[in-house]
Amino acid sequence: MEGGSVSSDEHRENGRGSPFAPHTAAETTAMLDAVGVESEDHLFDIPEEIEFDGSFDIEPRSERAIREEIASMLGRNEDLVEFLGRGHYDHYVPSAVDHLADRSEFLTSYTQYQPEVAQGFLQALFEYQSMLVELTGLEVANCSMYDAATALGEAATLAVRVRATSGDRVLVPEQLHDGRRAVLDSYLAGTDAIVETYPMDDGIVDRDALADAIDEDCVMVYTENPTVRGTIEEGLGAIGELTDDHDALFCLGSDPVALSLLEEPASVGADVVIGDAALGLGAADGMGLGLFATREAFLRQVPGRLVGTGEDSEERRAYTLTLQTREQHIRRERATSNICTNQAWVALRAAMHVAWLGPDGLTDLAKESVTRANEVAERLDAIDGVTAPVHDRHHFREVVARTDREASALKEDLEAEGYAIHAIDDHLVQVCVTETNADRIDDLVAAVEAVA
Repeated sequence: MEGGSVSSDEHRENGRGSPFAPHTAAETTAMLDAVGVESEDHLFDIPEEIEFDGSFDIEPRSERAIREEIASMLGRNEDLVEFLGRGHYDHYVPSAVDHLADRSEFLTSYTQYQPEVAQGFLQALFEYQSMLVELTGLEVANCSMYDAATALGEAATLAVRVRATSGDRVLVPEQLHDGRRAVLDSYLAGTDAIVETYPMDDGIVDRDALADAIDEDCVMVYTENPTVRGTIEEGLGAIGELTDDHDALFCLGSDPVALSLLEEPASVGADVVIGDAALGLGAADGMGLGLFATREAFLRQVPGRLVGTGEDSEERRAYTLTLQTREQHIRRERATSNICTNQAWVALRAAMHVAWLGPDGLTDLAKESVTRANEVAERLDAIDGVTAPVHDRHHFREVVARTDREASALKEDLEAEGYAIHAIDDHLVQVCVTETNADRIDDLVAAVEAVA
């Protein structure tokens, strides 16, 4: 080829491979002979009806025609006002976050392994870590996990590592998001650790039952504040003392909005804080950002990535990813985690959102999350056939209500009226209110009154 370059085919023929086709024809033939098949196609069982035949059979159309068709298609979706929560919260995201996060230097910096070209992004992630440290009171925070469920799994495997000589039990509350429990079970499937539940009492931890359940074989106790049902845990200090007495790690699940108002995790003895950022993105039908903060004693056990600071040759502050010896691309099977990417861009958005709110704005948002939950509970309780809240506790964002009607039937009827809520038991429903749907509380109450 011109300029002295060599094609991929020539690389293969010459036995040298290429960056895009690393195996030579001879190597490929040898591997296929070893497994007893004639070609790569025989390694896959693809149904004929979905196998690509060389043509997508899509009629070319103008941009305008495609836009009109997509708009028509999306217009057929049901227009539901969502009062959904249970771990995924729709807070208003200011337009500044979209405009700043969409800058090319952020979008193109996938993983910041080259600090000389990613100082801005690294600084933003360092600020994100600093925000988590301030909110949790713990000394170390990583620069993001996949989501709350995987962060919980990482906390449990950390606990197993630091208690490797004794213990194999991880205790979690019986009222826990199904997805978080399933991911935790998957994370611990390759270890000797087992997951067990402890009872709840009227929406919070039954501390007497937990005291009976915990022993010297327990490596970690997980508690949430707020809980999956929106209740505020009242005995965190006692739980922290209980875990400390048994040399178990205390893992607390929360989020930045709640942490700005509720007890500081470090002050109640928490060793690890996990959760979902709940800021920077809308609810996004499940997409989130995992938080992970812990004590400095576990610095080298922290999964994922950490941004640290130092000085360059001119004594200016510089940022870099540090302690990478914990990661699988360096330590392989000895790595502390098998995470191979992260949510850096989403963490960036969360940091921007927190900075935009500021300390007062974040606290105001948290206070509104309490008052709105109280308001919707009072309004629902005034309806015949509905009792709210079920739990005689303080609530944050969401409440559980008991209905005389079957919960699933009530949920379906409300969907027909244009409102989405959770049905969590035969006669229990859960409603979540944030600033994005607070203006529709009157409409929701009217709809519940009509169908309850």
